[in-house]
Amino acid sequence: MNPTDDQAERLVAALDRLLDGESAVAALVALGSRAIGPLRRFLLEGRPSTVYQPRRWAVQALGGLDAKEVLIEYLTSLPPIADPQIRLAEEAVENAALREFVRWPGAETTAFLLALSKDRMRAGLVEAFGKLGVVEAIPYLDRALEDDYTRLAAEQALKSIGEPAREALLLSATIALPRGAPETPSSLRRRQSVLRVLAELGMRPDDWPRLRELVWEPDPEIAIRTCALAVQAGLREDREAVIGRLVAVAGQAPWFLQEDIVACLLSWFDAARPLIEAEIARRARAPEIEQAQDQCLRLLRRVMRRGLEARGV
Repeated sequence: MNPTDDQAERLVAALDRLLDGESAVAALVALGSRAIGPLRRFLLEGRPSTVYQPRRWAVQALGGLDAKEVLIEYLTSLPPIADPQIRLAEEAVENAALREFVRWPGAETTAFLLALSKDRMRAGLVEAFGKLGVVEAIPYLDRALEDDYTRLAAEQALKSIGEPAREALLLSATIALPRGAPETPSSLRRRQSVLRVLAELGMRPDDWPRLRELVWEPDPEIAIRTCALAVQAGLREDREAVIGRLVAVAGQAPWFLQEDIVACLLSWFDAARPLIEAEIARRARAPEIEQAQDQCLRLLRRVMRRGLEARGV
């Protein structure tokens, strides 16, 4: 055996040793094309297991060696895996392989990844679409917002794609699924995510007519994020409605949105002050124990204190 081939085999074997495997990746890449064959056999002929790191390192080495065709072969020949733990571990390898495709931007890569997206939902695929800026993947990324495993990656990908995603996001925000029936939790989470992405992209005045009705959504997060978009864009024609809705949902707001309500009411403090004062006065008539438990009262008092302090009162 050629000494270089022997070295490649030894380095590939080292991938199975958790203490040495990661350092073997750089050595395999430095070895060059002679390492591709042994790596291919290790990945395609090896058995998936719950210890996924060796196979993930093999994928990373193949990416570093520009072995795109081997990774395509791997991704298109994945066998079904019955054991759920092994299947989850192998998805980590699959995700690593998908991430490697950002090395090869172009029409061929885009077509291959889009074809894969028809039958699988993977975080690595979502990340690749975002980093490659694949506009054609926007419908796939919108669906990925419904999946707990891919949601955050899909949000980031849509932010990366940016303005070309705006139209699809505006449409998705208003579509609760299934139509004509109670909305599913996954659909609700998708629409919440869409509003987070739109906040990052920034509202345009001509977007507002399509989102206005979301102010009245029963879900507090959707209502609050929609109101925040209106405040962000300075859309004063619906200012009274937005202020009223923020005050109305303040008692139901999850903790991570309470400061958003405070910020919105402070932005429009002069207009909001009469309603805030009236609501504080109404709630302050309750027994002290109820006041202590009243989230809305505490939040509105915080707004009043900070609003008056900012005005030197």
